[in-house]
Amino acid sequence: MKKGLVPLVTILSALVSMASAQPMMDGGNAINGSIEMTYQSLYMWRGFDVFPNKSAMQVTADVTLPGTGLGMSVDVHRANTSGFEDDERWDYNPYYEGSLNPDSPATVDYRLGYTYYNYPDRTNETADMHEFHAIVSLPNVAGGPKLVPAYALIKMWPQSSTAGGSTVGGGVSGFLHILMLNYEFEIPGYSLDTPEQTIRLHSELIYNDGVNLVANLGGGGAVDHDWSNFVVGAATDLVLPANIVLTPAVNYQITLDRSVHGSDELWATVGAKFRF
Repeated sequence: MKKGLVPLVTILSALVSMASAQPMMDGGNAINGSIEMTYQSLYMWRGFDVFPNKSAMQVTADVTLPGTGLGMSVDVHRANTSGFEDDERWDYNPYYEGSLNPDSPATVDYRLGYTYYNYPDRTNETADMHEFHAIVSLPNVAGGPKLVPAYALIKMWPQSSTAGGSTVGGGVSGFLHILMLNYEFEIPGYSLDTPEQTIRLHSELIYNDGVNLVANLGGGGAVDHDWSNFVVGAATDLVLPANIVLTPAVNYQITLDRSVHGSDELWATVGAKFRF
């Protein structure tokens, strides 16, 4: 096992133990969370092909403190081929979620978060990055939760101004704006226990204000201040025994700005999530 995965396994084991060993007064868990492993035929991240033309695995651990809005997630991204060992990335993301005007047409759900992007196999933190994000969604504006618009404001900056002797501070600094629209509908289920199957459609349009998300890895060049890409996707959840949810998905990216990526892309993902 790669050395970087050892602490993750330790953390995940501890989280599961905590959830089962610390009951709350109302009979629930002291923490809620999930562990998920996802296969990606491509790792497309905000328009960029991070591991060019290679598949990847993502492992995610997410925990929340019920009743507080506070949560913490850790993501590990790794290519499924040799040659990208130094590009393995760990994302550490504390966040706060809340809601304004609940149970009304003017309900606003929001999430405030910070992410530290760490490349453990690269020396001196020269590739590491920071992010602050604010996400708002309107779950009831269209008369219910089936059609939900959302918006994300993202600010990124580097841990170090240089990497490999070249200046990347300006390359990975700046803002991204993401407009999202989600829609859900039902189709006949696949078993007697599942009479209806929910299909989730997701779309997002990204305005990139000159941020090269792979500049810290020596990739790409200057990025235009422009609408960079439009993505549409579909996903569904298949509930399995032992609190496991299997989520297949397919996505298509229309690349609007060739300074971000050189072509349109189609890719698929399959995730297996264990909830506790």
